[in-house]
Amino acid sequence: MIVSAGLSPAWQQILRFERFRLGEVNRAAATHWCASGKSINVGIGLHHLCGGRTDQSLTVSTLGGPAFEAFEREFADLGVPRRWIRTQSPTRICTTILDESTGTSTELVENVGPITEGELAQFEAAFAESVESADAVVLTGSLPRRAPTNLYRRLLEHVSCHAVVDARGPELLAAIEARPLVVKPNREELAKTLDCEIRSDDDLRCAMAQLQRRGAQWVVVSSGNGDIWIAAAGDYYRAVPLVVEQVVNPIGCGDCFAAGIAWGLAHGHEPMTAIRYGIAAAAENLETLLPARLDPKRVVERSAKVAID
Repeated sequence: MIVSAGLSPAWQQILRFERFRLGEVNRAAATHWCASGKSINVGIGLHHLCGGRTDQSLTVSTLGGPAFEAFEREFADLGVPRRWIRTQSPTRICTTILDESTGTSTELVENVGPITEGELAQFEAAFAESVESADAVVLTGSLPRRAPTNLYRRLLEHVSCHAVVDARGPELLAAIEARPLVVKPNREELAKTLDCEIRSDDDLRCAMAQLQRRGAQWVVVSSGNGDIWIAAAGDYYRAVPLVVEQVVNPIGCGDCFAAGIAWGLAHGHEPMTAIRYGIAAAAENLETLLPARLDPKRVVERSAKVAID
């Protein structure tokens, strides 16, 4: 069992334009809606990687407002196992703008609404119960207002299996005190977390070393379509992202990266092999319109092509 947990779901609108012109009236060529947000994308990705089996993965998240029924309907249609904590704050709506003329995507993000102490207590209890028999856990996403910055640290106290943390800022620094196996910020998030500038490879290595000194065992840092850096036990590695035939929608690639790592760890692979699966899952996601619709066979095939120095 692999558990994906987080408190920042989003009901996602995807607008596709033949050409998007800033400051003008733009009519979308197509519109799509789907459940999204970091823990949601990880959960859907894991379900697909596990071959659609309902006993292999579980998504634990908060939901509120009109989006609840839409989320429940989509998860039921996909067959994704889930455990929802109802909140007073409505689930946010985010929008992705895809410009086919330039191949670019623009993300309009609504912040997560506040959460009550009672809702937090319910979430923590549900998480603790869900991870009792887990083989791997992913904690991911920003925290809602009124949530303590050490929430992920508290949640990790319930975890006795491999943990992947995809977070940033104070919540990441607090979480690594619990020595999670893998942390996966991107380059920008790492710089903001440590309040530093990362202009060179040396800067990046120093920043990754800081996370290791604070408790992270493996540090994986992505940078869009740039190289992926990996640090463990004082050694540093660099991987080149896989080339894809057509970039369709980059939203959710980082989440699929985390899902691939957790999937590999849960199946007994050592971290470097699991990271290869993560890189392959991110590439697979890049070619799909809706996030995290992964093909496990293709992910395994792609992982063999990942070059790591």
